[in-house]
Amino acid sequence: MTAEPFIAHSSRWPVPPQDGYTVDDLFTLPDLPPHTELLDGSLVFVSPQRFFHSCMIDLLVHGLRSSAPRELKTVREMTVVLDRRNGPEPDISVVRAESVTGPDLTRFQAADVLLAVEVVSPDSEARDRDAKPQKYAAAGIPNFWLVDMAGSDNHPVVRVYELDPVSKAYALTGIHHDRLKASVPFPIDIDITREALDAL
Repeated sequence: MTAEPFIAHSSRWPVPPQDGYTVDDLFTLPDLPPHTELLDGSLVFVSPQRFFHSCMIDLLVHGLRSSAPRELKTVREMTVVLDRRNGPEPDISVVRAESVTGPDLTRFQAADVLLAVEVVSPDSEARDRDAKPQKYAAAGIPNFWLVDMAGSDNHPVVRVYELDPVSKAYALTGIHHDRLKASVPFPIDIDITREALDAL
């Protein structure tokens, strides 16, 4: 009996260009995993989504869609082009309705986004808390929410930020544990209790 010859299998990871990737590369490179993001010219691959993450997105999307005016749309997990080297994918975005140009749309421009929402995951904590808010603010997105779990029962907490146009940085305007009430980008009142999350 002869042994089978050993054949080395090589994975085909994309080799980054010297100056990093651009947003155009993000949409033209073949076989990228779903929900790949571009931050500072580097591709960021995301880990499988956790149940809390998925349910929290559903809860907020439903609440936003039920109260948004007709001229705004709530979308989940779509790339937002901030500049040539940054194309993050917020978990939720509220965009101007006229920017939704058809079913083949793959990205929004930062100027069309009124709210970006990030639900924190263990693998993306630093990006969600530090890198992305700074980039969203620099791009002029007027509102940002950061969603996390807190307490021994892991109930949702939503931190609401509004852009200070002078400093081009976000200012915290509220921390919400049971009900998310906000007046911008439109009047919002969403039950974010653990019970509401579990009822999905």
